[in-house]
Amino acid sequence: MAEDVVAEIVATVLEVSATAGQRVEVGDTLVLLESMKMEIPVLAEDAGTLAEVKVAVGDVIQAGDVIAVYQ
Repeated sequence: MAEDVVAEIVATVLEVSATAGQRVEVGDTLVLLESMKMEIPVLAEDAGTLAEVKVAVGDVIQAGDVIAVYQ
């Protein structure tokens, strides 16, 4: 069952720490966002394998945009 990791705010992607096919554990950093001069890590809320990472460094994302997809 696929599960999406969704942005909660408008932000710029500073760093992508995870890749498609990577196994992640709860609390692992998937991406680092910047919004209003604050750095905000997006952490894995579940353990699993990432099917896809849909953002790249420099992307501006909106609230509701999909950041990554678990398999």
